[in-house]
Amino acid sequence: MIADKLPTDWQQQVNQCLVNSNYAKAINLYEKAIITEPQNKSYYWQLGLMLLLEGQEEEAQTTWLLGMADGEAEEVELWTEELVEVLTTEANRRVATENFSVAWVIRQHIREIDPTDINNLLQLIDLSIALKNYTREQLSEYGVIELLENKTVIEIEQNLLLHILIELLVYDPTSSSSIEFASVAIPRIEARNTLVNSLIPVIYQIAYSFAAVGVARKYAELLLNVAPDNRELLRTMAQFSVELTDYALGLEYAEKSYSLSTDLFEKTIAHLQICRALIAFRGCDQKVKETLEKQESLIQSLVAKASEKLGGAVMRLYNMGFFFPYARDCPERNIKIRSQVAQLCQVNLEKACQEEVSKYHKKLEKRKNISSKTKPLRIGYLSHCLRRHSVGWIARWLFRYHNQDKYEIYLYLLAAENRNDTMQQWYINQATKAHVYGIVSTEVAEDIYEDEIDILIDLDSTTLTNSCSIMAMRAAPIQATWLGWDASGIPTIDYYIADPYVLPENAQDYYPHKIWRLPQTYVAVDGFEVNIPSLKRQDLGIPNDAVVYFTAQRGFKCNPDTARLQMKILKEVPNSYFLFKKFGESDVLSELLIDIAESEGVSSDRLIPIEEVALEEIHRANLGIADIVLDTYPYNGATTTLETLWMCIPMVTRVGQQFAARNSYTMMMNAGISEGIAWSDEEYVEWGIRLGKDEKLRQEISWKLRKSRQTAPLWNAKQFTREMEKAYEGMWQRYIEGES
Repeated sequence: MIADKLPTDWQQQVNQCLVNSNYAKAINLYEKAIITEPQNKSYYWQLGLMLLLEGQEEEAQTTWLLGMADGEAEEVELWTEELVEVLTTEANRRVATENFSVAWVIRQHIREIDPTDINNLLQLIDLSIALKNYTREQLSEYGVIELLENKTVIEIEQNLLLHILIELLVYDPTSSSSIEFASVAIPRIEARNTLVNSLIPVIYQIAYSFAAVGVARKYAELLLNVAPDNRELLRTMAQFSVELTDYALGLEYAEKSYSLSTDLFEKTIAHLQICRALIAFRGCDQKVKETLEKQESLIQSLVAKASEKLGGAVMRLYNMGFFFPYARDCPERNIKIRSQVAQLCQVNLEKACQEEVSKYHKKLEKRKNISSKTKPLRIGYLSHCLRRHSVGWIARWLFRYHNQDKYEIYLYLLAAENRNDTMQQWYINQATKAHVYGIVSTEVAEDIYEDEIDILIDLDSTTLTNSCSIMAMRAAPIQATWLGWDASGIPTIDYYIADPYVLPENAQDYYPHKIWRLPQTYVAVDGFEVNIPSLKRQDLGIPNDAVVYFTAQRGFKCNPDTARLQMKILKEVPNSYFLFKKFGESDVLSELLIDIAESEGVSSDRLIPIEEVALEEIHRANLGIADIVLDTYPYNGATTTLETLWMCIPMVTRVGQQFAARNSYTMMMNAGISEGIAWSDEEYVEWGIRLGKDEKLRQEISWKLRKSRQTAPLWNAKQFTREMEKAYEGMWQRYIEGES
């Protein structure tokens, strides 16, 4: 019949039907084509595809089988390849238009046709992730692991395999199935440099955004198996191992990375990991001090070269001087190093990001001319610590009491994208607007710029190099550092927020930023949550009438010189014990303390290591076991000091010149306590002995601390917030008047 004939342009019509989703018409045309040319097998494949797209899956399969019914084995194999190619082409077209669900259905049929097509199975995993219906069982269900283990399977698309590996590590990194997949996929990827360079940022994301350092190290180990001399991987393994308290292994990786490094830039970065591993392993003993001197020499050599060819990689230098305050109380020297490094970073970053820096500068100049005091100030806070972290516990009171009528609060939370942290969520709820980023984010400065932030507060200093590079871009007209650490030395930071005590009177002589001193204290809290203690004297074998000294600091702050002073105190106070935190699996620091004790004539039986606890609330409760807390020097406690004073426990601190050596001093002064503040080693020992022997004095201090909760600046977070806001107003006034 003439009506049944195919129009001459039927192929074009079919193509148009596919684009317009008019599958019924396409089906009709292909049925006519088969009647006209029953031997043309491609019509069967296409007809089946149209039936599948129309939702007639059984009819589609029947059509494909019908097309193959009369073939010999070799012909069927060839036709199967043709069919798979047709389906694959359409699946890819659907992905290009982001129609993932249809692509997934098509690829499931390809899987039924050829269940060992590894590339199709990988595409199915990718589509499942895109559709958010991926389950950990799919890798096993599809047989992906077994196929990758089979060396005879060689037709693997390399880029696809790498893509799926990255996708799984981003989407579901902590599951055993993802780790197992990585273990078989990594050896099959031939481009080793591309593999390592692609995965390292993802691995850092797992470590810090997912808070899964142990899992991240497993992935790094898998990479190291195929790239054993990759210096970046070795440094990564060194960092993770130290965080997992595997200090000896961390040192081994760090030293190997350093030995393989050739240029000065890389040697300086690698040597920092040696410093980090050693100081965590041994505390600040003589060997560590010598190693830090070498680090200083490397930094000075690098600064002297003044290279402007380091590009964006230069941001890795920001924390090169991080460990000096742990070993020495020399603020002029330490800050000079940080400032020199920050200046080198600034020159390179401005060159690497010239377009962005220029854009921000022009916009800020324009804004300055039209600034008005009538609008609410936009205050931005940049940090990776606004969560269950020392900074998070302290800063929350400022956010609680901020005047939301006068200030709009913006948050830029780094390494926060995948964190399940109740306090982080609390912070987000307090903000006018909150941005949440992974550990590696390039859009932060642009977001600050677009949000038109007036004053940007950095809470990280050099504890996170990403924060440093963001501050260096100057996307806000006023930038200040508060709380998280000492001044970073970054030239684009205007102010360093302090108080009358935490920095000495002459500090402005050597600080690169303008010091903005709040009238009383640079920090205040309304208190801390306290849980049930997990430590009891009888469980530790300590008599009830004994005097218990306690130090709650980590290994970085363990200084042999200060430990010797603590043992001198212990020696002079009968029936006294010294509790200290156990430093991971390593016994080196414990052995150091024992050696010092025995050299001072103190039995090691009086030194009792205690395990760290998971929750800060329990840690605070455990402080109650102590009669006196002995602070560290030259790096004092900070949050621990606040917690000690809140728990009404007397403490002894040695005051120095640097910020890190004056935290406990300012907190004690702002709690109304001068007893226990020592200005020399001799006074430190004297106060320690006196407090140990004088129970009445301890009770008086404890009572003063309890009463101070009602009156002291340290415990008046609302008043502190008003003082911070007054500081912001002052900074803004200076800016619009052209003084900043």
